[in-house]
Amino acid sequence: MKAYTYLKEGELGWADKPCPTIQTPTDAIVRVTLSSICSSDLHIKHGAVPRALPGITLGHEMVGVVESVGDDVRTVKPGDRVTVNVETYCGHCFFCDHGYVNNCSDPDGGWALGCRIDGGQTEYVRVPYADCGLNRIPDSVSDEQALFVGDILATGYWAVKISDMKADDTLLIIGAGPTGLCALICARLRSPGKIIVCERSAERMEFVRKHYPEVIVTTPEECIETVMANSLHGGADVVMDIAGDDSSFDLSWRCARPNATVVIVALYDKPQLLPLPLMYGKNLTFKTGGVDGCDSAEILDLISQGIIDTLPLITHHVPLSRIDEAYRMFENKLDGVIKIAVHP
Repeated sequence: MKAYTYLKEGELGWADKPCPTIQTPTDAIVRVTLSSICSSDLHIKHGAVPRALPGITLGHEMVGVVESVGDDVRTVKPGDRVTVNVETYCGHCFFCDHGYVNNCSDPDGGWALGCRIDGGQTEYVRVPYADCGLNRIPDSVSDEQALFVGDILATGYWAVKISDMKADDTLLIIGAGPTGLCALICARLRSPGKIIVCERSAERMEFVRKHYPEVIVTTPEECIETVMANSLHGGADVVMDIAGDDSSFDLSWRCARPNATVVIVALYDKPQLLPLPLMYGKNLTFKTGGVDGCDSAEILDLISQGIIDTLPLITHHVPLSRIDEAYRMFENKLDGVIKIAVHP
């Protein structure tokens, strides 16, 4: 089968690979029916993910149909439509027991698919620990509706959960890319008093205004002023940095009120400075790290009820054979792209 592969730093391309097979009793083989490209794939391309292995099939954002399962798999069976979790986790180690599945201590634990083991930008994928990594898609939910459940939607949901956001809080989201939009969609479930989105792209600002008209939209240059004008206590109660660019981290703590929570979801390309002398007295709480994607079943239920809808985020459809073109579009933010659905 053809697989879109990380060849070496700065270079992606096609490779011919055999169809995957069951390797352990907890494995499942999934026929990919829809996948997508994530910013993390671009981080791999540019060498910002040292643990990513050259020769690995890319892609950790996908849905599909179970083709076969190992003898110990209990929650899914051949023929089931499923979402695939971005994270591989055993479900029984110390970290999994506490819900920190991103830190699963299994050798394949954490972000493995499309990074350390072959991912889903191809026709078939092997999913370790299938009972934890796969969730059945309700019959009423389409592949397109479920596409982002295992990755960016799980990230947005997790970011809101750890933020301890309360009703009537002022929330600032820095970055209106796909993950930022998922965080926005999930944040609305908590009924914050005001949501402010900071974005430098005029196209993405317009996207937010069109689909979420109650949201206040601002630019990085005007962000601090906008936040102060729309908050009661000298800044946002909750800030989410999802942009991960050269200025977003600094902006995130400056826009936070004293004793606020700052959630760092972004995957940065380089280290950031924590200017503790300047922060002294703000008493900020920082929450950082990779998503703990263990809420997929709950997210799927919310989608089936019509409470969560990420369909507007899919702005383009391409066949797998044109994924190189899709990467060029996604990386350069061409043609108003938000997310691309890739059809094998």
